[in-house]
Amino acid sequence: MPRKAKELGALAVANLKPVESASGRMRTRFMVGGADGLHLRIAGASKSWILRVMVGGVRRDIGLGSYPGVTLATARKLANAHRDRVAQGGDPIAERRAKADKGKTFRACAEAYIASRCSEWKNPKHASQWSSTLEAYAYPVFGSVPVDAIDTAFVLKAVEPIWAAKTETASRLRGRIEKVLGWATFRGYRSGENPARWKDHLDHHLPSPGDVRKIKHHASLPYPELPAFVAELRQRTGMAARALEFAILCVSRSGEVRQAVWSEIDMDRRTWTIPAERMKAKREHVVPLSDGALSILRGLPKRKVDPGAAVEFVFPAPHGSSFSDAVFQALFKRMGRSDLTQHGFRSTFREWAGEMSNYPREVIEHALAHQLADKAEAAYQRGSLLPKRVLLMSAWSNYCEGRSA
Repeated sequence: MPRKAKELGALAVANLKPVESASGRMRTRFMVGGADGLHLRIAGASKSWILRVMVGGVRRDIGLGSYPGVTLATARKLANAHRDRVAQGGDPIAERRAKADKGKTFRACAEAYIASRCSEWKNPKHASQWSSTLEAYAYPVFGSVPVDAIDTAFVLKAVEPIWAAKTETASRLRGRIEKVLGWATFRGYRSGENPARWKDHLDHHLPSPGDVRKIKHHASLPYPELPAFVAELRQRTGMAARALEFAILCVSRSGEVRQAVWSEIDMDRRTWTIPAERMKAKREHVVPLSDGALSILRGLPKRKVDPGAAVEFVFPAPHGSSFSDAVFQALFKRMGRSDLTQHGFRSTFREWAGEMSNYPREVIEHALAHQLADKAEAAYQRGSLLPKRVLLMSAWSNYCEGRSA
């Protein structure tokens, strides 16, 4: 039977100091008696109460507070109460943690969720956009409210005032609230249905975003007008004009072209390999280069190879870095075509390919680097479609230049 610790008085506890043991190590934990397992731990100038107890066959240390804020008498009462709780099958540490989690606020959960997702978001600005949206519309309404108390009324109070005037923002806000609450449920901070869910819930109260405001698609040029536009574009000098023409011929997205570097181009194999990290679908994409696209590359100013340069952009801005995302819109404005967008030329290609060519849909979608929803088609898409895309892109280049496809 273990020897019972000597019960120390208040004065003896106040005079406790670290002492050197027989092994030469400093002893900083002292049993004070009066309650089984009650210790006073000394760390520098601070002292704190610790209850050592077996919970479910595992030794656990339960903090009871700092000394002298928690007196010796109070520490003994707390220790005996915890021991009684353990004897009844309870776990004081788990119960304390659960109580703290129950009071976790929506803002704390949102910040934890954003931090956990930062590494997988492809755009560094995404986290700041999440934070700014919640900061502007959600936190003022229920940021300090315990997450387990958030209900439909709270969600509506945040999104409903801007649903009509700022529909897109409100829709994103609702989706972000839903994700935070879903994460909080998974972590055990709340339970029950998600009050921010749209289907079979908020859709009964709020009008569909599509009904509130018609979605504005990227302005595109009708394909019969494309050859004349390309001819006009070729009359313009400057790197922005060449980048836009290249983007049209390759049916690529703006960022893919603006960030293109020469190491991705294989002039001999007539390919441009865009790495996965720059693709929307996060999958490497090989673009077959038509005669027109190769002609643009060959006509670019002779490159000055700098061994110390980190990257060598195919279409560099005047200062040597990549163009900003506003470069093409500025070019359209100079051409008197502010009604157009660079992305809209992908729609022009899709309409031309669907109406003027006999190529299968999956070949056309692969040329656009679209991810097909149908799993069978997606599996086929990953196959060797390059020979067919070579012919498709050649036909498209010929059409853009006003020649027979």
